[in-house]
Amino acid sequence: MTRYLVLPLTLILSLAFNANSFAADKAPTFKLQGNNGEISLEQHKGQVVYVDFWASWCVPCKHSFPWMNDIQKRYGDKGFKVIAINLDKERKDAHTFLKMHPADFTIAYDPEGVAAEAYRVKVMPTAYLIDRQGNLVNSHKGFKIEDSNKMEAAIRKLLSK
Repeated sequence: MTRYLVLPLTLILSLAFNANSFAADKAPTFKLQGNNGEISLEQHKGQVVYVDFWASWCVPCKHSFPWMNDIQKRYGDKGFKVIAINLDKERKDAHTFLKMHPADFTIAYDPEGVAAEAYRVKVMPTAYLIDRQGNLVNSHKGFKIEDSNKMEAAIRKLLSK
């Protein structure tokens, strides 16, 4: 009889924990190592932030980097920040990728996947758009250049507020 009580209680606790992980649509915070020290979402409070999860083996990521370079260049002085979080276990794999596909935006490293788990990342790349108040307002799985116009429109809208 106890066995039947434990399972439902475990399920209820599990559901309660998962339901609160995105409470009030706030973006999960993170503190990760970057090329020049610690990177955190808190550092960019008051900015519109595009958080992109990527890996060296991700083919669509090769195409997303030029686009992210472009939007960082065009909107950076308007309060916009791109943070690309690498999920490779070995940092050398990320560095090899970055030599071929340079980034003019912030790179952070999450080899244990802690931030990726908090954001519930399932595919590469996955991007999240966060408003100036720290709310998740948009997400996008994968990368297709034809979808980038919608994301850029969402960025412009948030920057105009």
